[in-house]
Amino acid sequence: MLVKTEGIVVSHLRFRDTSIIAKVFTRELGLKSYIVNGVRSNKSQGKIALYQPLTLLELVAYEKENAGINRISEAKLGYAFKAIPFDFIKSGVALFMAEVLSKSIYDNYQNEDLFDFLKETILLLDSDKAQISNFPLVFLWETSRYLGFSPEKASYFFEEIQENITKQIDWSPEMAALDVLISESFQCQEKIPSKIRRDLLDHMLILYSKNLEYVGEWKSVQVLRQLMR
Repeated sequence: MLVKTEGIVVSHLRFRDTSIIAKVFTRELGLKSYIVNGVRSNKSQGKIALYQPLTLLELVAYEKENAGINRISEAKLGYAFKAIPFDFIKSGVALFMAEVLSKSIYDNYQNEDLFDFLKETILLLDSDKAQISNFPLVFLWETSRYLGFSPEKASYFFEEIQENITKQIDWSPEMAALDVLISESFQCQEKIPSKIRRDLLDHMLILYSKNLEYVGEWKSVQVLRQLMR
């Protein structure tokens, strides 16, 4: 059966000499793995660019029940990025977002509300309206809401992660900053000190680790910390 859907590329890995297996979060079908043949050959004319993290696609895909890997009949750009590939800070944030997504959803997981939120967020990141210094923190908080494990307010957040912190910490500066981020979301223009932003990032990742089955190492975080200075 052929299905027409929108998709967000999560990741891809090499498969044989010229092909890849791409993980794509689709609106109608959920997270799917697709074999894409020939995109790494000399004759592919840059088609591998379609499968970079967070690329928005319009797909016609084969959907076979109980198949672990399917194939794509047709793929084209749903939106051509204007900034993300050319701005190293936005590229770093995009890689982090893709890693969060790869660790947060599982094969066949479908959530149209999450898809719509992610699409809107990616478009915002690519625009000149993105408040980039706070963007990763707001993204983590808002995504956790769609995944169903976001605490209702900042005080509950720190209560939840406290058992995972081994040293005594004054939560007040972080709590005040998080309250503002929760209230203003991506429109937040608050100039939060870099140390507080880095600490909040670490503590939000603790929340994710507590609520996801397996997280492992966050490979993009070290780069992100450098960008958040």
